[in-house]
Amino acid sequence: MAQPLLARLREQSPGATIDALAPPWVAPVLRRMPELDEVIEADLRHGALQLAERWRLGRRLRGRAYDRSLVLPNSWKSALVPFLAAIPRRIGYRGEARYGLLNVAHREVPVDAPMALRYARLAEPPGAEPTLPLPQPRLRVAPEALAAALRKFGLAARYAALCPGAEYGPAKRWPRFAELAAQLALPTVLLGSAADREACAGVPGTNLAGRTTLDEAIEIIAGAAFVVSNDSGLMHVAAALGTPQVALFGSSSPRRTPPQSTRARVVWLGLECSPCYARECPLGHFRCMREMSVERVLAEIEKAQQAGSDHVFRQNGGKTWSDPDSASQ
Repeated sequence: MAQPLLARLREQSPGATIDALAPPWVAPVLRRMPELDEVIEADLRHGALQLAERWRLGRRLRGRAYDRSLVLPNSWKSALVPFLAAIPRRIGYRGEARYGLLNVAHREVPVDAPMALRYARLAEPPGAEPTLPLPQPRLRVAPEALAAALRKFGLAARYAALCPGAEYGPAKRWPRFAELAAQLALPTVLLGSAADREACAGVPGTNLAGRTTLDEAIEIIAGAAFVVSNDSGLMHVAAALGTPQVALFGSSSPRRTPPQSTRARVVWLGLECSPCYARECPLGHFRCMREMSVERVLAEIEKAQQAGSDHVFRQNGGKTWSDPDSASQ
């Protein structure tokens, strides 16, 4: 969701060095973004202040003499490192009383505003809107790495990737993946983290939840005929790879976090209680996911495959990526 911001920054400053500071678990995704020069890993844990670690990191980054920083999270502590690194322009949303830590503060946007647009606004002066449409995300995948991942896990030439998990909570998990897998003509591969093993249990197919690295999961998604996922990180990966996909939304909203791809189909019932953004259904009925039929998802898979019939790898400047824009070029 942040990559359109990076693409806009690259458009505005073609010769600039653009680095990303990120936790190790997301670094593999960032390293596949052609807009970035370097990804700096920082093991700063969610919910932990780690003041000494942030001070040391800020001192280390000060020697790089960055001109500006863009702080995407809303927390107070996330704005601390750029301040300690003495970066002259520190840009972000006001968030948790970050006056002083940030010196270019944007007003917060409505809660249901698209996250990609929310991030892209940080490339503009406060109050200005970015030019639309935003660039679509794209991730690099080398064909030889894809082939190696398929060999390692013994995967067929054609397969469907299913992502039954969602880290946020049960309210984002569709309960009918097993029924869906039983009706698919292709063999299925189940992807997710170790925390998704329970959600994948009982779903027919090759269960790789917790068995792949994030890089391997990305490569497997790139090679899939199509992906069916809940609203999760792997949903956004599939969109950035241009893989045909069906994204299932329950407690969250496709207006806020849609898959950014012309090859994505979204299923969302849009009930009167949605989106609630709760981890578990606060009303107890879970209708937003329970009433989403397998037949509806199968129909959307067919439409996604028709839209993604030209899913290809393209070569550019010695780097290879799955290009979501190839259908229109």
